[in-house]
Amino acid sequence: MNTIQVEVVSAEESIYSGPARFVALPGEAGELGILPGHVPLITRIKPGAVRIEKPDGDEEFVFVAGGILEVQPKVVTVLSDTAIRGKDLDEAKATEARKAAEEALKNAKSEVDFAKAQSELAIMAAQIAALRKYRQKR
Repeated sequence: MNTIQVEVVSAEESIYSGPARFVALPGEAGELGILPGHVPLITRIKPGAVRIEKPDGDEEFVFVAGGILEVQPKVVTVLSDTAIRGKDLDEAKATEARKAAEEALKNAKSEVDFAKAQSELAIMAAQIAALRKYRQKR
């Protein structure tokens, strides 16, 4: 079976390392699908779910808060400041953080505060969507 090595790394730790038959993740211009032998690519990724289809057919989900994707013919590397395994996502925490971001958006006193709150809100919305997608697959 043809596989590709996948490495998902956050600022704190390696989140996933192993072979995969297929990887899907949110690219800047839309959803990206990576198969073994993919042409080399470097691009930014948006907040959302990285779906890794393992050789045995199981799937691994990882939420990333944006980052960089590097694809080589035999290795896919996802670098993100924040990456959380699907099984470790906490909907209550994410919902609370989304509400805090919405409040910060309302109370923003400068364009910088507004942009920061808007970015945090987008990340929390993507995290909640990734959690729901993960739960649907289970």
